[in-house]
Amino acid sequence: MQLTNFKYRTRKGPDYRHGDQVSFMDIKQTFGIGGIRVGKWVNAEEKDLAANLIFDSLADLAYILALPPKAIGLRGSLSLAFGTGGRKGVQAHYAPNQRELALAKNAGAGALAHEFWHAFDHYIAEKAFDIGDRSGPQRSIIFASDCWLKNLDPFPHPLNDSLLKIFDAALLSEDGQDKHDFVSRSVIADKAVGSNYFSLPTEMMARAFESTIESCSGIDNAYLVSGTTKPKTIGVYPDLEHRQRIHAALQDYFRPLGEALSR
Repeated sequence: MQLTNFKYRTRKGPDYRHGDQVSFMDIKQTFGIGGIRVGKWVNAEEKDLAANLIFDSLADLAYILALPPKAIGLRGSLSLAFGTGGRKGVQAHYAPNQRELALAKNAGAGALAHEFWHAFDHYIAEKAFDIGDRSGPQRSIIFASDCWLKNLDPFPHPLNDSLLKIFDAALLSEDGQDKHDFVSRSVIADKAVGSNYFSLPTEMMARAFESTIESCSGIDNAYLVSGTTKPKTIGVYPDLEHRQRIHAALQDYFRPLGEALSR
C-alpha cells in the first residue's frame, strides 16, 4: 500500500486541520506523544503528506473514543516512528520495549488503529491489574489482555470493571459462559497456517478493536484502519453484530475515561 495511493488520502470525518499543513511536531504536541522519529529517507513531500494523514487519524481516534487528544499519547509514554525501516513486509508494529508505534513509509496505511490498541493494551496492564513487583532487570512485558486471560486481580475501580467488560464482549459468548465464535475461528486460522498468532489474546483484541473502529465509528479513514470487511480476511475478525457489542463496551470505558481526563 503506497502512501501516495489516493485511497489513503481521502477520508470522511470531522475537519480538524481546516486545510492547514501540519508537522510531526504538531502531532507530538497535540496528542501528547513522547517522542517522534522520522526516517532519513523520507523526503519533504512524503513527510508533509504523512503528517496530515497521521494527524487526522489520531484525531479521529480521539474523537471516536471521546478522549481529549493528548490522551492518545498515553501520558507521554507512547512514541511514534515513521519510515524508519522496521520489519520487512510489515505495515506497522508496536515495539513494547521502546513503547513505540512504528509505521512503514509505504505500507503503514490501515494499521494505525490495530497498533494503537497494542500500545494501550500494554500501557494499561500495570495500571489496571495487580501484576506484582516488576522492577527487576528480567521483568516481562505484560498486556492487559493477557492479564484478563490469566484471571489476574484488577485494582478495584469502576473503570477497571468496564475494561474487563471490553475483553468479555470481545472474547466471550454473550452469556459469558463460553469462548466466542470469534475465538474459535481464530484458533482455526492458526491451525490452517501452522502458527500461533491469530488466537493470541493480544492479537484478537487488536483485531476486535480495529474492526469495531472501521465498522461502528461513523468515520471512514482508510489510513487509520482498513481491510477488516474484506471477504478474504473477515473470518478472523468479529462479525458486524459482534462489533456492535464490542463498540458498546468500548464506549462504556473510554467515554467516562475521557470525561475524567477533561476535568
